[in-house]
Amino acid sequence: MKTKAMLTQNEVTAILNAARTEAQNNGWAVTIVVADDGGHPLALERLDGCAPIASYIATEKARSAAVGRRETKGYEDMVNGGRNAFLSAPVVCSLEGGVPVIVDGQVVGSVGVSGVTATQDAQVAKAGVAAIAN
Repeated sequence: MKTKAMLTQNEVTAILNAARTEAQNNGWAVTIVVADDGGHPLALERLDGCAPIASYIATEKARSAAVGRRETKGYEDMVNGGRNAFLSAPVVCSLEGGVPVIVDGQVVGSVGVSGVTATQDAQVAKAGVAAIAN
């Protein structure tokens, strides 16, 4: 039987704090979602001034990064490269800004961010993931 790490509230808090700091240092109003390895939200934080729709989009980015086991930028690149079928794929958000949390080669969760440009969303998500990188 295999075993793997799991996110606890300590890691979730560290991820949120690092992502929030990155966003606030850049003056970006975003929503940050941390999800478990099945894409289920463990925490959601919408910073002041962020549009309500970002909560939905960040959640879908986190879900897609977790269950797809890859950054959502990969899906966006596929669509932009002409694979339009991914636009109708279930449980796939084809927008950059979802990043898996990988520990010992296993996806243990993800971070989804929405509210600014795709590259900026990804920057905030990656800052959160880096808070617990081993």
